[in-house]
Amino acid sequence: MSRRLVLVLSLIACLLVPSLARAEKKDPKVKLSAQKGLDWLVGEQHRQGYWEANQGQYRVAMTALAGNAMLCEGSTTTRGKYAKPISAAVDYLVETAQPNGLIGYKHDYHYTYGHGFSMLFLSQVFGEEEDARRREKLKEVLTKAVQFCGEAQTPDGGWGYVSAKDGNNFDEGSTCVTQVQGLRACRNAGIPVPKEVIDRAVEYIRKCMAPDGGVQYSIRGGGSRPPISAAAIACLFNSGEYDNETAQKLLKYCEKNLAGGANQAQMFGHWHYTHLYYAQVQYRLGEKDWEKYFPPISKQIMSQQKANGSWAEGHVGPVYTTAINATILLVDNGFLPIYQR
Repeated sequence: MSRRLVLVLSLIACLLVPSLARAEKKDPKVKLSAQKGLDWLVGEQHRQGYWEANQGQYRVAMTALAGNAMLCEGSTTTRGKYAKPISAAVDYLVETAQPNGLIGYKHDYHYTYGHGFSMLFLSQVFGEEEDARRREKLKEVLTKAVQFCGEAQTPDGGWGYVSAKDGNNFDEGSTCVTQVQGLRACRNAGIPVPKEVIDRAVEYIRKCMAPDGGVQYSIRGGGSRPPISAAAIACLFNSGEYDNETAQKLLKYCEKNLAGGANQAQMFGHWHYTHLYYAQVQYRLGEKDWEKYFPPISKQIMSQQKANGSWAEGHVGPVYTTAINATILLVDNGFLPIYQR
C-alpha cells in the first residue's frame, strides 16, 4: 500500500471516528425514536422515490427533507439501512431538475423551498457518492441549481416563494435562509458558488433585522419572527459568521425568545421549522450549550411520537414533521458536513 493511500485513509478515519463515537454515545431511547421515525418514512415513500405533504403537496421539498433525515442516520446511497430510499429520492430529484436549473416544477406552490432543500440534500449526497456517473450527474444538476438560485435572487438580495421574475421581486426571510443554506452546502461540497450571491443574502438578513434583534418576515417589515430568526442565525453560522455584531444580536434575541425550548411550543407557529434550525445553532455553539438544549427538546419530541413512529403535529403533514423531528434527534451524529461543528 502506497504512503499516499495510507495518509488518505488515515484522514478519512480521523473524520469518521468522532461522528461514529457520537452516534454510539447517543441515548438509546433517542436513537430508537429517530429510527422508528425513519422506518415510518420508508413506508410512506412512493414507488417513484418521492414523499409528499398533505393533499399531495410539496413533493420536492418533502423528498429532500426526508432524504436528508436519513443521511443524518449515517446511511448513504450505497451503504447503510436507508441506502435504497435515499438512492430513490436522489433519482427522483435529479429527474425533476429543469434545463434552467430549477430542481422541481414552476407550477408547484412555493417552489423555492423545494429547490433550496434539494440543493442541501443533493450536495450532501454528492460528497459521499461513489458511482462516477451518478456523481457527474449530481455535479451537473447542482451547478445549474446554483446558477438558477443566483438568477432568482431579488434586487434586495433575498428570495421569495418563487423566483424574483415570477414573483415581481417579492422576498421573505424563510425562503432566503433555505437558499443560503443550500448554497453554502453546495460550496462546501466543491460546487462553484459566486461569493456575491451569498454576500448579498447575508446583507439582506441584516437589513431585515428589527431593533429588538430579531429578523422580520420581509425587508418590507412584518415584525420579528422567532422561526425566521432561528433560521437566520443558522444561516450566518453556515456562512462562517459567528462573532460579528449581527450574529450576536440574533443569538441574544433567540436566547430570549427560545430559551424555554419545548415549553414555548405554543407561543408561536412553525415550532418544528424553528427547532430544525435552532438545533443546528445550539450544536455548533458547543457541548455545554448542546447539553442544556437537547435533553428537554428531545424529551418533548419523543413525547409526541405516535405508536407507528410518525409525528402528526402541524398543518403540513406527518412526513414534514417526522423528517424534521428525526433530523433534530440525529443532528449531533455529525455525519452531514453542513451540520458539523
